[in-house]
Amino acid sequence: MKHKPDVIINTIARLMVPFIQMYALYVMVGTEGAGGGFQGGVVFAASFVLFVTAFGITKGRSRLPESWNTALSSLGLYLYAGIGILCIILSLGIANYLNYGALPLAKLTGIAMTRGLVISFVVEVGIALTVMAIFASIFFDLAWKSEDEGGEQ
Repeated sequence: MKHKPDVIINTIARLMVPFIQMYALYVMVGTEGAGGGFQGGVVFAASFVLFVTAFGITKGRSRLPESWNTALSSLGLYLYAGIGILCIILSLGIANYLNYGALPLAKLTGIAMTRGLVISFVVEVGIALTVMAIFASIFFDLAWKSEDEGGEQ
């Protein structure tokens, strides 16, 4: 079914999408503890769902192409896994996977502060990127399928 633009829905979506994405960033890295990556990624993906609902699947896919989606999901996984492997490499195999005390930053700020910084700004961002990309990919796959079958968007 062809997408029919609506002034009210488009205006509200244009106003809300940036605020939803900022809220997702706040949920993702706004606290100094663990947690928030999954929730932030889901909220960020929900902003794409709102965008597609307002502007159509074609414009939504042009904003987040499949190549970007694949790159973001891979980048998120590499961030999460890479920091764990980096801990092992920098400790010359002594530290365990994701033992942040092995990072050189721990000597400057202390293990607890390093753990908080790495979890907040690397691990949670990696989780959020992966979750956002996978949820958006699932949504786009389902939306394209329903469009191909002649269903509503």
